[in-house]
Amino acid sequence: MNRLLLTLLLLFGTCTVAVADDLNDGIAAFQSEDYATALAKLTKAAEPGNADAQTLLASMYRKGLGVPQDFVQAYKWFNIAASTETDKEERDRSVRNRDLVSGKMTPNQIAEAQRLAREWKPKR
Repeated sequence: MNRLLLTLLLLFGTCTVAVADDLNDGIAAFQSEDYATALAKLTKAAEPGNADAQTLLASMYRKGLGVPQDFVQAYKWFNIAASTETDKEERDRSVRNRDLVSGKMTPNQIAEAQRLAREWKPKR
């Protein structure tokens, strides 16, 4: 039993470190305007549920940094970040950003973004 618990702790600890590495690498790439690398690293960190990566990814889609500007994807990632964020101020910021993006969208685009956010599941 102890061996199983230790194995699980090591496995999940390694996943957390990998996500943190991808997040840090993604932030560094974003800051140096290497948006292709930022997109790849932030996506890897966002998919398992990292709210910081989700927020940066949403910002990239909102502004069209390294990707075609896509308000549906921006809304989706801001919405997901708001639901996964544990810090109230950061959660509120994601909600405000999502709502700002929605002002540039049609009702059909909002519905599509909401559907994508609802169907999103963290990938391990």
